[in-house]
Amino acid sequence: MNSRRSFVAAAAAAAACVAPAVFAADEWSPTRPVRIIVPIVGSTNDVLARLVAPKLQEALGQPVVVENKPGAGGNIGADFVAKAAPDGHTLLVGYNGPLAINVSLFEKMPYDPVKDLAPITLAVKSPQYLVVNPAAGVSSVAELVAKAKAQPSKFSYASVAMGSASHLTMEMFKSAAGVQLTHVPYKGAGPAVTDLLAGNVHAAFMVPGNVQQFVKEGKLKLLATTGEKRFGDSPEIPTLIELGYKDMEATGWVGFLAAAATPRPVIERYHREILKILKTREMSDKLRAMQFDVIASTPEQFGAWIRSETAQWGKVVKATGAKVE
Repeated sequence: MNSRRSFVAAAAAAAACVAPAVFAADEWSPTRPVRIIVPIVGSTNDVLARLVAPKLQEALGQPVVVENKPGAGGNIGADFVAKAAPDGHTLLVGYNGPLAINVSLFEKMPYDPVKDLAPITLAVKSPQYLVVNPAAGVSSVAELVAKAKAQPSKFSYASVAMGSASHLTMEMFKSAAGVQLTHVPYKGAGPAVTDLLAGNVHAAFMVPGNVQQFVKEGKLKLLATTGEKRFGDSPEIPTLIELGYKDMEATGWVGFLAAAATPRPVIERYHREILKILKTREMSDKLRAMQFDVIASTPEQFGAWIRSETAQWGKVVKATGAKVE
């Protein structure tokens, strides 16, 4: 995992050092509305897309519309972009599932995340929260493990989608802790969190932006995080690594991509404009408030990250026996 952390540090440093440049007046620009496809509903992916879209619209001089195309663990939306005309008018806001996990989890894939999509930038990255509904009656990871072992058929967990980081991270935890929790997948963070708040499911791994307000309000109990170190605004909450689960560093991340044959000048224009947006004080503050680290990588770094994550999550799928249900 050290090399993966080094990558993130290098990507952040490289993005911070990008110097302003003068570009030709005839650089590529869209000639009609741009569609940003989000392959999930009610998630931080959706939030990021809708924060970036109006700023991108200003920069490009064309309408930029966000469309949700959920289903099949994000595969439907990702496949739509992979098969779109490679002319720069369709973008994907992708995440772990359809870009790095599903190739190991699904028996058949309608697209190849590496061959059929062109990375633009890894935008943000964040560890996850392990949260429970207070009605579950647990106040620590140790209590959750003890009760789940005592009543293996009682506890369930939500994920934002089949094959998402929230799904596979819980499978990692189940394997490491030797417990059984029933998986209930949803089509997005919105319905997953709604059922978690209602007590219809007991626990979940979620990126902070999806649940932190409910933690502050006492509607959800935060037990631990999957980061390398504790969060600055919740220093009392331990990491799972601290609690003895040494391999439980698992992150959620979001990036922008286009169809694979998209011309390089198009990729470079989007990369340049999206980085400008991500590095504004307004955007950085909003993303950091959701506990996201702004990465803003190069296309090449994002491609290397996807390949690294594919190998990492492939090991998790194999070790845990996770399956599409």
